[in-house]
Amino acid sequence: MKGIILAGGNGSRLAPMTSAVSKQLLPIYDKPLIYYPISTLMLAGVREQLIITTPRDATAFQSLLGDGSQFGMSFDYAVQDSPRGLADAFLVGETFIGESKVALALGDNIFHGSGLGLQLSQLTDVEGAHIFAYKVADPENYGVVEFNTDGIATSLIEKPKNPKSSFAIPGLYFYDNQVIEIAKSVKPSHRGEIEITSVNEHYLEQQRLFVEILPRGTAWLDTGTPENLLSAATYVKIIEERQGNKVACLEEIAFRKGWLSLAEIEERLLKAPQNSYYEYVRKLKDM
Repeated sequence: MKGIILAGGNGSRLAPMTSAVSKQLLPIYDKPLIYYPISTLMLAGVREQLIITTPRDATAFQSLLGDGSQFGMSFDYAVQDSPRGLADAFLVGETFIGESKVALALGDNIFHGSGLGLQLSQLTDVEGAHIFAYKVADPENYGVVEFNTDGIATSLIEKPKNPKSSFAIPGLYFYDNQVIEIAKSVKPSHRGEIEITSVNEHYLEQQRLFVEILPRGTAWLDTGTPENLLSAATYVKIIEERQGNKVACLEEIAFRKGWLSLAEIEERLLKAPQNSYYEYVRKLKDM
């Protein structure tokens, strides 16, 4: 399976912070926001990832992440000239995906929870589509999934005015290779975008859509507003200080996955600055 991280958009809700820089390059406590979705796909075992950015921000992402080898991975890059909907990621990334299955992670979503990696690693050979549901207090701001009495998904609605359920669909999706052709067949919505909800509805009609409710112990944080950005940073700070473990430390995940050896990490640390993040990485050999 390959992975796509959609890190485009103009970040208008975070202006003026995003007037000159992508919101996915803004800090969430001690690391850039983009580290978090990258780590989510890493936990699922996805080593080949495509970062889709805007023309303005492409160079900055490549400067930050390089080719991915420092994390035992492979990064490719593509540009989305203007926001055309989440499902446009499959059209932009068609060549990258090839004949593989694909996971899509939104660049401004953070997932964290015990057992999350094991849960996600079971989806790398998905048939059809696998998405998630998460209970929220404000479902009208998200795509919403409705279930019948047997717990089977019956409908998907994008930002409904009167939601029929409290279960939002977070920004993490797993698909078989058919998703490319489905995305091509989707007609733009009234917003002029290729909606991911339309893709999921297609799988639902085929009875090939599986919706899994994320357990209460899993945190899903959407960082699209200043308030949410601050809340996410505070959450990460508290978790790291209480547990002594870093959230979304890419070097640590790569090491524990066996993608990087201690020797490779130590070599890369020779040029790393002296700060709390890299001090944590230096201590991996003792953990």
